[in-house]
Amino acid sequence: MSYTSVDQLQKVLAEKVFHYAKDSKKAAGRALGTLVEIITFYLLKSWGFERSVAIERALAEFGNPEITHNVEYSLHPVLRESSLLLPASKLPLTSTRVLSWIDEKKFPINGFVKTGSVLLTSNKILRNSCIIGFGKYSQLMANLKSIKDDKAQIAVIEQHFKPYAIFECKRVGVEEGMGKGPQTIEKAKQGAYVAKSVSSLHKIRLRSGELYGLIYKDNNKIYAKPYAELAEEIITSSDPELLRDFILTVGIVSNHGNWFTSDNHNKELKVLAQSYDWLIFLTDEGLSAFITELLLDPVPLLKPARTAFLASYTADKQKNQFTKVQMDYEADQVLQAYFKNNKKRIGQWFNVIAPNNKAINKLQSQLATLRDKNWKTVHSL
Repeated sequence: MSYTSVDQLQKVLAEKVFHYAKDSKKAAGRALGTLVEIITFYLLKSWGFERSVAIERALAEFGNPEITHNVEYSLHPVLRESSLLLPASKLPLTSTRVLSWIDEKKFPINGFVKTGSVLLTSNKILRNSCIIGFGKYSQLMANLKSIKDDKAQIAVIEQHFKPYAIFECKRVGVEEGMGKGPQTIEKAKQGAYVAKSVSSLHKIRLRSGELYGLIYKDNNKIYAKPYAELAEEIITSSDPELLRDFILTVGIVSNHGNWFTSDNHNKELKVLAQSYDWLIFLTDEGLSAFITELLLDPVPLLKPARTAFLASYTADKQKNQFTKVQMDYEADQVLQAYFKNNKKRIGQWFNVIAPNNKAINKLQSQLATLRDKNWKTVHSL
């Protein structure tokens, strides 16, 4: 069954899944927000950016490090990587266990401060993008690739603190009887402020309304061009002065009566579109397709993911195992397979609002170009 709007879908979820909650529609709305985040996360993994992803890291404003903002996803330069094969018959897989298996002759970790994170719990709850150590200018990340024959294949990745891109998800629900959620414009402004504050590339408007980009070089000289032209120059450049503090900002928005559609912009969408480098619209059809195939008319592949979701949203739930941070291991494996198998179709779930006349594969290409830079040279490591 298809649903004509996310509002209709939310009502169905409220009746079928969240009927136990005091405010079932609000509970369903929060779950929809989580699902938008999960779609974004597994989209990034299907694009090949798992090694770069960090989740909910504090990001300092450009030139003003006293103020930081937590962003949902940040993509960081990968400085080096090591593959490990650990016994998985004994759980949990803690940061201590993972670090103890590293060959320090090949992958020195002296100077890193160990975290208390758990990559995989005794109940096989996976911590996505699990930080296991902090250094002076970088962090050690552990990613669980798979478990086979009681062996856990783990990638340990050193990421530079400064990201080359960020992703934020924005979605606001509407209460019964209201035409618009009261926090809509405030959330839009908050997202716009972060998008404009974290990168060395600044947006300015000329009196004519034309959008220009401005960036400072190391000699404090201003370099300015039409914004789209300058952004493209930076992304394709190998100049450390341009790249060192540049961050490509991406917003993912979904509709629920507030954002309207990708072709019919209200004030909130206009605020976000002129603030993020890329603003991507997750269509009602896309979100509806995912939720239908995950929960309402589930496809066989996603059965473990459906089980994990339902276990996380019950009246007597013990622990949430279906979020962007914590995910049931089996659910993670089938979600990765689902997004890989349906890559082309899932790409059609999104419409590009800004920049004009660009397709989402252009964003993927720009991110790959940034990922593949020689970041050790850029950061003089």
